[in-house]
Amino acid sequence: MTWTFTHDLAAYLAAAGPAVAGEPVANTTLLTVTDALERRGPNAYGSVEPFFGWWTAADGNVSGALLCTPPHPLLIGALPQKAVRALGTALAAEPLLAGVDALNARRHDVQALAAAWGKRSEVTEENRLYRLAGLLAPDPAPAGQARAATPADLPLLMDWAGAFKRETGEPGGPSEAFLRDRLSYGGMLLWEDAGTPVSMAGFFRAIGAVSRVGPVYTPPELRGRGYAAGVTHAVSEAAYAAGASEVLLFTDLANPTSNAIYQRLGYTPVEDRVVVAAV
Repeated sequence: MTWTFTHDLAAYLAAAGPAVAGEPVANTTLLTVTDALERRGPNAYGSVEPFFGWWTAADGNVSGALLCTPPHPLLIGALPQKAVRALGTALAAEPLLAGVDALNARRHDVQALAAAWGKRSEVTEENRLYRLAGLLAPDPAPAGQARAATPADLPLLMDWAGAFKRETGEPGGPSEAFLRDRLSYGGMLLWEDAGTPVSMAGFFRAIGAVSRVGPVYTPPELRGRGYAAGVTHAVSEAAYAAGASEVLLFTDLANPTSNAIYQRLGYTPVEDRVVVAAV
């Protein structure tokens, strides 16, 4: 039983790809991050080289994985408990993990990992993963309608994506390459009221028939009018139309408004993920 760590994406995909794909809901972020790295190269999330890891059980089968795209936290997928305990040891001993200053893991794993980390840390973010059980229309329906974003909308999308990142505390600035990739498959929608864009939402390509909605953003001065519900409903339909049989999204548990909106649209909780950072 052992953890293996590497900078080699191809080696990671060959060893851990089937195990990660076998749990596409719990591992949704691992799947979308590696998809972006394959499509856009190793600097898709920043200038520092990403690294990867996988857990091999006693029977020789890989049953869990992680990755890190600095400056983002170490992203830890679904793991068996033996792997969690061994990762706790590796956090303190593995050279490749020495620069890690934040962990993103399932709630029931993060406490043990943080305790074994050997660094003083605090919870900085708590997110809930939702699965769409059955799409419900917003009630009351907001004014306006959705449309697919186009390259002509790129300046607005960059502006709003940057505002979303600042508001949520996500590291790095908006990525034009990310948005252009989204536009290439119709993965960004705008909600318009009287012909003016008032909200946006996107969805990731379906991987293993699972797609994830995000980001969803409405400028502060336009909130409270149902636009986010309208564009989320529309983007959920678009994800299904693009081939997804499962549609997911994450919400910040510190934002009760968004959690309530998504549940009214038919999203149901799956599990919580927590980010802890060294202090």
